[in-house]
Amino acid sequence: MSFSLLADAVLVLHVAIVLFVVGGLLLVVGGNLAGWRWVNHWWLRLLHLAAIGFVVTEAWLGITCPLTTWEVALRVAAGQGGYAGGFLQHWLHRLLYWDAPAWVFTLAYTLFGLAVAWAWWRWPPRRSG
Repeated sequence: MSFSLLADAVLVLHVAIVLFVVGGLLLVVGGNLAGWRWVNHWWLRLLHLAAIGFVVTEAWLGITCPLTTWEVALRVAAGQGGYAGGFLQHWLHRLLYWDAPAWVFTLAYTLFGLAVAWAWWRWPPRRSG
């Protein structure tokens, strides 16, 4: 498998995790409002809390996401040196990467993490789904 394809795979994984974190909160809140008990399954909620906890910790420590670092290294190894690529790659990058000061992301991640913690308190996870 080429470095370029591996970089694309890391990008797709990264976007999937972002969608899990963002969509997870929407699913927990919306699902509870709709009366769906399965959205409070212990493992789903624990994975969701751990994912946003990791992001918030990275932001507060000023650490670049390992997936970003890995993808960039693979792109350099592929001789791309940047983010130029195909249609899917272009749009996934536009969705995932924004140009703003670091404090903006730290604040956004922290507020989102607090929203996840609030949902955890408001609708506690249950071990039997």
